[in-house]
Amino acid sequence: MAQSNQPQGQQINIELGEKEAEGIYSNMAIITHSPAEFVIDFTRIVPGLPKAKVHARIITTPQHAKMLLKALKDNIDKFESRFGEIKTDTPNQHFGFTPPVKKDEKVN
Repeated sequence: MAQSNQPQGQQINIELGEKEAEGIYSNMAIITHSPAEFVIDFTRIVPGLPKAKVHARIITTPQHAKMLLKALKDNIDKFESRFGEIKTDTPNQHFGFTPPVKKDEKVN
């Protein structure tokens, strides 16, 4: 069980602004890290356009990144038990997202 800094039973009120409630669509994420943080850039690839713009960047600690991974896994497991397995088209892609390509690296 994940440890929390919040006393047990304490509730946190989370405010969701109108703009944030609309959400941002992303079909690609680029994840980088250092010893102190994880950086997740959410982008959107549009067919026919050679470039993608970062629409949101999340910077978090390694501990919170691992907690996010666990929360995503738990939610995916619940989703699949209710609606069936989530299929991915290309098994070699991480998270179903394309990994970044270095400028001098060729893509097959």
